[in-house]
Amino acid sequence: MTSSKNRKAIPSQKSNSRRHKSHCKICAHSQCEEIEREFVSWKSPAKIAAEFKLGDRSSVYRHAHASGLFAERTGNLRLALGRIIERGDDVPVTAAAVVQAIALYARINARGELMDPGEQERLDDQFAKMNSDELEAYAKDGTLPSWFPRSKGTKGPQGSGGNENE
Repeated sequence: MTSSKNRKAIPSQKSNSRRHKSHCKICAHSQCEEIEREFVSWKSPAKIAAEFKLGDRSSVYRHAHASGLFAERTGNLRLALGRIIERGDDVPVTAAAVVQAIALYARINARGELMDPGEQERLDDQFAKMNSDELEAYAKDGTLPSWFPRSKGTKGPQGSGGNENE
């Protein structure tokens, strides 16, 4: 057991936030919101730092950690993979890398969650059972038939590409 003399006091989250804001170049930057938007959209932190004259990428990462931007960025994983797929013909990448990015992209639902491949196959089977009226209703406004299985409390099926949380 360590004595209280050797323990460091753990500062509160509020004081850490205040300290960060008082020292952070990004928080004080006139384009702070744009910088954060670029980070959440998976732009390279090194490119963000260069574009906004922030020194280096470590300041972008520090700000992102202090501001809690990583969770939002992770939710935009489809965006990052989409960028890789779009650039497939612009940069020297292997066909296998593009195919792998497409396969991963297809397994991420609208909330940015990775789906189990078996779950997607089960959904495909369920959609195949829908009649033309049910398919039209789903295409029009996302309404699923009452018999359609729901997962994780969502309105629509995961990974449908629709707006599950509306």
